[in-house]
Amino acid sequence: MLKKKLWVIIILAILCMNLLGTEAFAAPGISLTDNGITIQSTDDTQEISNSIKLLLLLTVLSVLPSILIMMTSFTRIVIVFSFLRNSMGTQQIPPNQVIIGLALFLTFFIMTPVLSDLNQNALEPFSNNEITLEEAMDRSSETMKDFMLDFTREKDLALFAGIARVQPTGNLTDLPLSVVVPAFMISELNTAFRMGFMLYIPFLVIDMVVASTLMAMGMMMLPPSMISMPFKILLFLLVDGWNLLTETIIKSFVR
Repeated sequence: MLKKKLWVIIILAILCMNLLGTEAFAAPGISLTDNGITIQSTDDTQEISNSIKLLLLLTVLSVLPSILIMMTSFTRIVIVFSFLRNSMGTQQIPPNQVIIGLALFLTFFIMTPVLSDLNQNALEPFSNNEITLEEAMDRSSETMKDFMLDFTREKDLALFAGIARVQPTGNLTDLPLSVVVPAFMISELNTAFRMGFMLYIPFLVIDMVVASTLMAMGMMMLPPSMISMPFKILLFLLVDGWNLLTETIIKSFVR
């Protein structure tokens, strides 16, 4: 009985797929207009080109979080905060959601001048039909290149330009994004690790002092991290660590 029911379901599913398939092959094209979504048949190459551009735009929007990480100050900020948490030994305090949220808001704060420039030079003229989509993309890429090149080491630029066999010119903004973006990310990682190393030093001193004291007192079975953590938190609060660290990160992006 169960097998008969299963075969009936399979046959019905095949029939439904055939019906849908015939309608789909006969279905006209779908396009976007100012009044909404319309369904119509067309052989116009311009409309097909616009549909492809729309598809590319949706693809870009799907990878927008990755673009945010690669081309903004987010990478440096979130790595520095992660170094802070590890150096203090607080494990999951603050949690990842708090660190990422704070890093996002600081990223928007730091990137405000760049975003304003993008809106003024690319988005508004394109919205007013003053420039084409290609011109808007070129202006946007130039603005982002100006920001990234300010914080990219020449050594990293030379590395990727050499691998890509791109001859650097007098104007670095002429370099393609495929060279500038990875060079910028490598430079950001290098800067973030430098800042993380500086964060580790005072907390490492506290760990060494606590471990030496416990060993001298014969308390070798007592975990030093359990004793040193309150002193690390106290030191961080006494120097107003959150304010100091945030100020240092923001000022590191001032040019």
